[in-house]
Amino acid sequence: MATWTALTHLPGRAAAEALAAQGEEVLDPLPAGSGVFEVEDGSDSWEVGLYFTEAPDEVALALLAAAAGAQPFAVSELPEVDWVAHVRRELKPVVAGRFFVHGAHDADKVPPDAEPLLIEAAMAFGTGHHGTTRGCLEALDRLIEAGERPERIADIGCGTAVLAMAAARVFRHTVVAGDMDPLAVETAAANVIANGLAGRVECVVAEGFDHPLLEAAAPYDLVFANILKQPLIDLAPDMAASIAPGGRAILSGILVPQAEAVEAAYHAQGFATERRDDLGEWTTLAMRRA
Repeated sequence: MATWTALTHLPGRAAAEALAAQGEEVLDPLPAGSGVFEVEDGSDSWEVGLYFTEAPDEVALALLAAAAGAQPFAVSELPEVDWVAHVRRELKPVVAGRFFVHGAHDADKVPPDAEPLLIEAAMAFGTGHHGTTRGCLEALDRLIEAGERPERIADIGCGTAVLAMAAARVFRHTVVAGDMDPLAVETAAANVIANGLAGRVECVVAEGFDHPLLEAAAPYDLVFANILKQPLIDLAPDMAASIAPGGRAILSGILVPQAEAVEAAYHAQGFATERRDDLGEWTTLAMRRA
């Protein structure tokens, strides 16, 4: 089945969400779905994507964009591709310290001394190939090398739960993994089972630490938060309240120019920066609560 995308940009989340909603109501043919995404460059620019299973009316799209003060829609027809199969062919295993992140098709390539983490290519975010996930895994590996043995661990905004599973595999403690997206939590729970870690990673739907299981397990010795700049800044007071003195936070989802603002928010809550690592355009921060 052929599909089409129509993409535009405009300032402000509210305006972008309103444009996407209007597109789903007034266009003919109607889009099969829509998405709104922040352009992480500090400009407050938002991308609106409309997705069609038949050719869209480009005149109607132009009028819709003009009425919203958005850039003209860029319309593209997508070829019929089995994207999951394509990604499986293209994505190679990722080595991050002792961790070896792979799909089932590469299970025979796991080195004998590695800690394997099975994440299928269909689970796009958190496969280990993104600089943010890899940076967090490398930060965790350095803690292990330094002899750290945290017992109370949480993964906030867990996505596929790759970070929670990595910690659970090494430290043999139960890790609490939370995400505000129920679909992500379902994916995480399935990954936990596929990796033989049932009972060692508890997956819950939660925004930040707002869940009875996350609250009951505090204070934490180690917390992962691989999300985005503003949610990390907003989370800083709760992070300080939820981490034990001397405990650590490994933070990512931060573009390099945004790192100082995130550091400042955590310094104000009593954290010190132990290490900052830039992988391409992304930064990972290893913070410690005084």
